[in-house]
Amino acid sequence: MIELGLSRISRLVQQSTFSWKAIHVAGTNGKGSITSYVSGLLAAAGVSCGRFTSPHLIDRWDCITINEKVVEESLFRQVEEQVKKRDQSLGLGASEFELLTATAFEIFHQQHVEVGVVEVGMGGRLDATNILTNVLVSVIAKIGRDHETFLGNSIQAIANEKAGILKSGVPCVIDGTNEPQVLQVLQARIQDLGIDATTASSDVATQKFPNLASLFRDLDLEPHQKTNIACATLALQKAAEHIQLKRSVDELVPVLSEIQWPGRLQFLSLEPLVSRTNPILLDGAHNGQSSGVLGQFVDRKLRQNDQCVTWVISISHGKLWPEILEPLIRPGDSVAVVAFGPVEGMPWVKATDTDSLASEIRTMPGVSSVESFGSDIPGAITWASGSANEGPLVIAGSLYLVSDIFRLLRGKQQTNSTVTIDRRNVE
Repeated sequence: MIELGLSRISRLVQQSTFSWKAIHVAGTNGKGSITSYVSGLLAAAGVSCGRFTSPHLIDRWDCITINEKVVEESLFRQVEEQVKKRDQSLGLGASEFELLTATAFEIFHQQHVEVGVVEVGMGGRLDATNILTNVLVSVIAKIGRDHETFLGNSIQAIANEKAGILKSGVPCVIDGTNEPQVLQVLQARIQDLGIDATTASSDVATQKFPNLASLFRDLDLEPHQKTNIACATLALQKAAEHIQLKRSVDELVPVLSEIQWPGRLQFLSLEPLVSRTNPILLDGAHNGQSSGVLGQFVDRKLRQNDQCVTWVISISHGKLWPEILEPLIRPGDSVAVVAFGPVEGMPWVKATDTDSLASEIRTMPGVSSVESFGSDIPGAITWASGSANEGPLVIAGSLYLVSDIFRLLRGKQQTNSTVTIDRRNVE
């Protein structure tokens, strides 16, 4: 279960663990991509670095990387067991995420990383990662309404929780495309702490790093992708005041074209699972803000000549389905509703009942056809592929569904050869 607070993690994590410096990233959307960009640039700059993100993609240990490679399962399990024994001996009853955070930090220590790039799990102020010391720079990405039961039912309350990672004496970079109410909350916190702050935008970043202008032009990036890159490069520039990079940030910019993040506006083939030639679009959009971005992308890229789209959708129980689906589904679209499988380490996470969700989607204006598939993800994909008939097909609504898709693909591929899906894949 989710238990926010720093009292348990404070005792669970040994102070000797913090032999490394940190770059701390909070936000609702984009923080995973920013974390990936920063760690990729650090590795290219010759800095030994670790990365900790959540949730995991396929296996529990793939949320931890050392120098851009997923940590070995044997090392993960060895350190995790040490952390669990410490938890038991102290009688803490730490949560799953607290145990995972302590495991990641201990691995960073044991692997002698110089910098750990750490993504906040939920919120910021009371998130287990906020036990970090020796932070080089704090980054706050785009903030939206999500996890309101824990973070508050207004955008200002949520922003206040995210702002909790900001620390006196630690410079910060904030996403300048945030809503005015969010920026107001963040600026108030920045002023209270008297810290150096940079408001990130693509314009600010391209002025500072000229190579970004050609990168943005060559890659035809979406606006939010440019902003995420701006946050990452400006944060690295701040960090470079205290660590040594073998190349300047501007010289490192071309490396960004090779850094990808899986399950974010990612085109991939489902041919191992279905006899479909054209790639599908996979995106973990799971709140109103990220769905809005996905919807705009689909409208611009996939709906040429008024083409209809076929969707495979799964939504976590407790999410407000209209704010996720209304930006996506248009008249004439078809929808397969499916439930993602059990989430390892998070047994409380469940998918919305597919029959109930399918009934709700049928009330949306002009929807062509809606089918409920329970937990039969292969069945949903097969139906959607037939419905799309090589036309646009998108899988979305949950990061956990994205994980299930990758596991299905890996299972099929491993019948012929051993394939590892690296976390360096797309946003």
